[in-house]
Amino acid sequence: MRRGTEMTPLEQTQDGPRNRAEPRYTIQAIVRACDVLRCFRPNDHRLDLNEITVRSKISRPTAYRILTTLVQCGMLEMPEKNSYRLAGQQAQRKRYRFGYASQSEEFSFSRLVSDSIRSSAYAAGVDLLVLGNDYSSKTAIRNVDRFIREGVDLVIEFQTNQHSAAMIASKLTEAGIPLIAIDIPHPGADYYGANNYRAGVIGGRALAQGCLHQWGGNFDQLVLLELPIAGPLPHSRLNGILAGLRQVLPHVPDHKVCFLDGHGRFESSLSITRRHLARHKSSRVLLGAVNDPSCLGALEAFEETGHAEYCLAVGQNGSIEARQEMRRPGSRLLGSVGYFPEHYGEAVIALALDKAQGKELPSASFVKHQMITPLNVDNFYPNDKMLRVGGSDSLLLSTH
Repeated sequence: MRRGTEMTPLEQTQDGPRNRAEPRYTIQAIVRACDVLRCFRPNDHRLDLNEITVRSKISRPTAYRILTTLVQCGMLEMPEKNSYRLAGQQAQRKRYRFGYASQSEEFSFSRLVSDSIRSSAYAAGVDLLVLGNDYSSKTAIRNVDRFIREGVDLVIEFQTNQHSAAMIASKLTEAGIPLIAIDIPHPGADYYGANNYRAGVIGGRALAQGCLHQWGGNFDQLVLLELPIAGPLPHSRLNGILAGLRQVLPHVPDHKVCFLDGHGRFESSLSITRRHLARHKSSRVLLGAVNDPSCLGALEAFEETGHAEYCLAVGQNGSIEARQEMRRPGSRLLGSVGYFPEHYGEAVIALALDKAQGKELPSASFVKHQMITPLNVDNFYPNDKMLRVGGSDSLLLSTH
């Protein structure tokens, strides 16, 4: 045995209880370089300086010097100015091919989701086979057969009919192709989209606050426009609206609540609300809906019958059409819960890449909802004035 009790650095690192780096043997420059390298995740095609400083929590000048050094040493590559990737990443990384079945390209919400997924897939270096479901369960099933024939690595499914979901999921499971479902759950699929009940609660609270402010909390009827074909999960938005309303106005009896099937569409909701108003002469009506098209269609029925002043409404989606309506002077739309479809792609493609690489995903990943009102709409969407929604486009409303 060696005399004395002091151990050499080599002995210290080999000894189990002391197998930890001590500060006096740590080179901080290398630690920071490792922090920068750890910023690059498997699904990152490339990162810019701003993203690296956020992830590493290293100051911008220091991060820039470290990045420049790592590029010079061959650890990183700089394919273009202010853009970095791991050396050899492009050649070594498998190029995935995903199938994406869009809900319908004719509606604003699903168009934004699709645009976001396309751009995020391109940025991530993913080949994307895009097929349109056209709001049809038969078309959705045919599209899944096409994805299977094409041998895609993963399918991203955005379709509304819950009855088609089981068949779509079964076909893909049999083919060994993983599935991510957007907004409508599919058996065995990982889910990304609305936190439906939570979004409903947010809308219900806003509706109750508007009722308190304008009518002292008194109303005759709560009309909820539903979409039964989508199944119980989207319906929980309406349950959430009722729960949120009762959090603020606790004594709302069931007999004041009326459900109407608006089919998630503007024209259908306009028609059924028009018929409802012909039968019921309630003087103060609170209006909630599964989505903005239903909400706007119902509001139109109140407008054309001269009863607009007897209605207060809250929508779901935060669509461009709803945002335009809430900016209109005298509108009875108090606001709409935001779903931010323009950001879906970044989250969905990141989940899809993790799934394709065999990583475990949470069974459900949710959008972060926020209430969009006439007071804050310009903060969320300051560029709306640059968009034109009029003429024929005014009917291109989301069926989400």
